[in-house]
Amino acid sequence: MADRGFPLWDGPVRLCHLGFIALVPLQWWTWKNGHMDWHVRLGLLLLGLVLFRILWGFLGSETARFRQFVAGPGKLRAYLADGRWPGIGHNPLGGLSVVAILLTLLAQASLGLFATDTDGLVYGPLSHLVSYEAAEAAGEWHERVFNALLALIALHLSAIAVHTMLLGHNLIGPMVTGRKQPDDETPADLSPPVMAPPARAFALALPVGLLVWWFGAGLPLPGG
Repeated sequence: MADRGFPLWDGPVRLCHLGFIALVPLQWWTWKNGHMDWHVRLGLLLLGLVLFRILWGFLGSETARFRQFVAGPGKLRAYLADGRWPGIGHNPLGGLSVVAILLTLLAQASLGLFATDTDGLVYGPLSHLVSYEAAEAAGEWHERVFNALLALIALHLSAIAVHTMLLGHNLIGPMVTGRKQPDDETPADLSPPVMAPPARAFALALPVGLLVWWFGAGLPLPGG
């Protein structure tokens, strides 16, 4: 373990992270350039990744689970007081950032399902389930939530930059390789975190994919 470090982020976490990095700017680009058919398709893919990541936060590897990095007020105050975090993975502030971004992504993608634009020319796949006024309001909030998402992403990137350039913490490397080299803050008695088997990720991805496909098809019912 000393040569290669210890496992930190599993494949599903890294794939979701990479997907978010790619899909958010693609969503902006497709909207800006009027490629709304692709905007809807990529939005469904983004929704699937978010739903999977939330489920993986309860059923995935040890470092992927919310209980591992969502700290209570006491641990958060202690971290803010001395800046040290004896655990591995996300520190308490990083954990709050992850949860905030995931919830904002979920709201953004979910609103898109029901949204229509101000001209009434582009409809989300579930917009037929609500009134035109509700679909128009969903479209307006879809844009507002995206602006909030950009602010959260900017804050997240700023925190990464501070940790990387000022504190000397390598946060990017482990997200690429999945492994982390021990440093001065790594507990001496560290046991490698328990990684979930890949089969569990496939078992979760299948129903999530089917659910998102069902949303994209407009929630058709058998025999309907």
